[in-house]
Amino acid sequence: MANGNGKHLLFVWKPSGYELREADGDVPAVGTLVEVDDLEEQVVKIGPSPLPNDPRPCAYLQAV
Repeated sequence: MANGNGKHLLFVWKPSGYELREADGDVPAVGTLVEVDDLEEQVVKIGPSPLPNDPRPCAYLQAV
């Protein structure tokens, strides 16, 4: 799921609620470990951005 602008979103769970973050580069593949706030999280799903009219892909993360 490539995009033309070299950016993607990360959907991150936090104790205070979910956060949506912008990241550079291509969206990581399902199963990839991503470092977020010094913690490793695993990509469990790739989907479209939850924001209206936003073409960037979104990686949904889960703590490992």
